[in-house]
Amino acid sequence: MIHPQAIIEPGAVIGDNVTIGPWTYIASNVVIGDNCEISSHVVINGPTKMGQGNRIFQFASIGEDCQDLKYANEPTELIIGDNNTFRECCTIHRGTIQDNSLTKIGSNNLFMAYTHVAHDCMVGNHCIMANNASIAGHVHVGDHVIIGGMSGIHQFCHIGEHSFIAANALVLKDVPAYVMASGHPAKPFGLNSEGLKRRGFASDTIMLIKRAYKSVYRKKLSIDDALSAIELEGDSSLELAAFTDSVKNSTRGIIR
Repeated sequence: MIHPQAIIEPGAVIGDNVTIGPWTYIASNVVIGDNCEISSHVVINGPTKMGQGNRIFQFASIGEDCQDLKYANEPTELIIGDNNTFRECCTIHRGTIQDNSLTKIGSNNLFMAYTHVAHDCMVGNHCIMANNASIAGHVHVGDHVIIGGMSGIHQFCHIGEHSFIAANALVLKDVPAYVMASGHPAKPFGLNSEGLKRRGFASDTIMLIKRAYKSVYRKKLSIDDALSAIELEGDSSLELAAFTDSVKNSTRGIIR
């Protein structure tokens, strides 16, 4: 049902079975997939493409111009997957031409109240951003990441899959996959072992990752020496590779 007091500009594409509340504004260059629920007082600007089954609560601002001072009204884009929830007062900004002109959000994510996703961010699937968490421009967030309330991620940081950022953390460097981070600035506090168990990781796989973590964080080795030590052990799995690759490919350096 589309409320008669909603404003939908000509050219906007609205899918089937979409609910739009009163005083919501949807721009002409917006595509909304089937079965979405959009509350009152929401602004969706664009170009924005949204998949199916998304829920957007009141006063959220989705697909707005970014806050980068270099932005000069170029036609950048926001792409959102399926089954995401954007709670009250979320702000999600489009990309800039200084990157790929794109902000992209995957599927099955929860963005709690007052969360902010800045320009050119890439957010994976099954992530949770708790109240007032913010990620700055060009941040990449892997799948199954939890970012605690009131935390902030510095621009260009990469947050590895299945990692856990504690509440009030200030993340200034990359966080490898599976690592728990906390503090100002954030430091590593072990592996997110409980999260891995809940997501079905085998105990043998978790042990492999723990050994790799110790090489990087407990043996006082350089990054190169730690990666070499892990390789010499001869262990291999896709799950272990996610950890070692996130360390090896870091451009900002990892939290240590």
